[in-house]
Amino acid sequence: MGTKGTKAAKATRGVTARSSRVRVPRLIRRRPGLPKLAEPRRRLRLATVLALLMFATIGVRLVQLQLTDASAYAAAGLQDRLIHAVLPASRGAILDRDGKILVHSIETRYVAVDPMAVKDPEALADQLFAILDKYGVLRSDLVRKMTPHKTANGKGNVRFEYVAHQIDVSDGDRIEALHVGALKVARDERREIPGYDLASNIIGYTSRENLSGQMGIEQQYDSVLRGVDGLHTYEHGEGELDKPLPYGYEELNPARPGSSVELTINADLQYSIQSALAARMEPLKADFASAIVIDVHTGEIMAMASYPSFAPADLDRTPQSQWKDQCTATVFDPGSIHKVIVMGAALQEGIITPDTAVTVNSKVRKGDTTYTDHPPQKDGTKMTIPGILALSSNVGTIAVADQLGKDRLYEYQRKFGLGQRTGVGLPNESPGQLLPPDKWTGSSPGSIPIGNGVATTALQMAMVYTTIANDGLWVQPTLVRKIIAPDGTATKPPAPATRRVLDPKVAAELRTMLEGVTTLDDATGHQAAIPGYRIAGKTGTSKLPQNGGYADGDVVSFIGMAPAEAPRYVVAVNAHVPGGAGGSVAAPAFKEMMALTLSSFGVVPTGTEPPKLTIYP
Repeated sequence: MGTKGTKAAKATRGVTARSSRVRVPRLIRRRPGLPKLAEPRRRLRLATVLALLMFATIGVRLVQLQLTDASAYAAAGLQDRLIHAVLPASRGAILDRDGKILVHSIETRYVAVDPMAVKDPEALADQLFAILDKYGVLRSDLVRKMTPHKTANGKGNVRFEYVAHQIDVSDGDRIEALHVGALKVARDERREIPGYDLASNIIGYTSRENLSGQMGIEQQYDSVLRGVDGLHTYEHGEGELDKPLPYGYEELNPARPGSSVELTINADLQYSIQSALAARMEPLKADFASAIVIDVHTGEIMAMASYPSFAPADLDRTPQSQWKDQCTATVFDPGSIHKVIVMGAALQEGIITPDTAVTVNSKVRKGDTTYTDHPPQKDGTKMTIPGILALSSNVGTIAVADQLGKDRLYEYQRKFGLGQRTGVGLPNESPGQLLPPDKWTGSSPGSIPIGNGVATTALQMAMVYTTIANDGLWVQPTLVRKIIAPDGTATKPPAPATRRVLDPKVAAELRTMLEGVTTLDDATGHQAAIPGYRIAGKTGTSKLPQNGGYADGDVVSFIGMAPAEAPRYVVAVNAHVPGGAGGSVAAPAFKEMMALTLSSFGVVPTGTEPPKLTIYP
């Protein structure tokens, strides 16, 4: 028992001891700050995955570049190497009615540069400036253009810049002799008028850089004359290959030349009329003057001159006020040349006849203005219609206008073409100005019939007399006969507009009355008479509207037709001079110009006697 008990006791103590160790585990102290070590195999797996993802991304991008973006990148690179050179279209010529050259283009050179190929812009600018200085080219502009820069949209480099236009061929050769690969010298052109200032008021001029029309026919027919520029696109190398690539990309769209414009004017007559006008107006110190010759039956302008003229090649030396066409762009009060409208309307409406006698007093008052004649008639004087026209009676004209009435007078002013553009074909033509009847003031019944308070152009008034000469039919004046394509094909413009203003019988009666202006005693137009020819016409003296009033000096006029019994041509002369009258200034000029016209076209006198007219019945 003792032995068993001892063994049992030992067993019990062992169990108890083990149980105590389980319940109270031993605490193990760790050093602070030491991280737990990661498992190496996990780190290896993560690195492998990341590497595979990276290579996969690169592979996908390589496939994308090769299969989808390659053409885009190639195109972008090609664009940087392309040169786009404009090939200027040759501008058409302007010719007279017989095919003589009035203005044409002559061969010159332009200079262009590839800024990306210029190694030293400053040094190259010095070389070019020595040649181009006389053309107004600035050295600073040369440096700017030849320094590499981006296109306007910023997406590429500029590879083509114009440096100079219209330089002489010899100067172009000097620049080519520099042997600079970045420069391009090629064919260009500039406008030249063989006659210097001949018909410059009609022709106009072009801009220097791109030859776009700025005035006259050059502007009105710019789209016809200029043609269509071509384009030469080619691939150009860089560095050691600083030249067009022989097997690179190239596309050529040739230029299409412009058409030529044939005018109605006769160059020889234009020269004679223009010279005669200048010779007469310069000594008079005229501010401006105009002369027009019109074919009665066709409305074609045979000559149309302005004084002073200008030379398109020397615009910098001419005041801009001289550039305009005085025949169509300048307006003035027509004065007494307007009186034929009153008489024509009164004849057409049956208010007067060729045998009518009008009572003319020494003066007449309308509103706050008194109108008289020079010299005045005695009160109660009877005058014929030819007499009223011959002496240019204001009082007699107003008396007829009173019977006609303001509404019918306005109607015939419009029928004769006043207050509206003639449509002759020049871009800056003025419509003039008419006062509608409801705008008339108390003095208007006196001023308007005698041509004051009315604004007209020289061409508008010339067409009034052309209508009378053409048996009362108004025909739109024209300056262009045909358009001639580069292949020689000719196209005529649309037929001119026409309208009936007077019956032929009435027009003939009025022409006969107007002969008294050059034949009757004391008539105002004696100095317009041409021996051997019958002349019908009218003098005028008026004012130039300016800044709400009138300018100093007088606008003097004579417009007439010949031969009066069978008119072929109308000549109109107008001038603004320091002082004078239509009969003493414009009438002699008309005589010279009409004689030139009749001689130029072989019009001989008919041999018929002028009518027997009187001033008083």
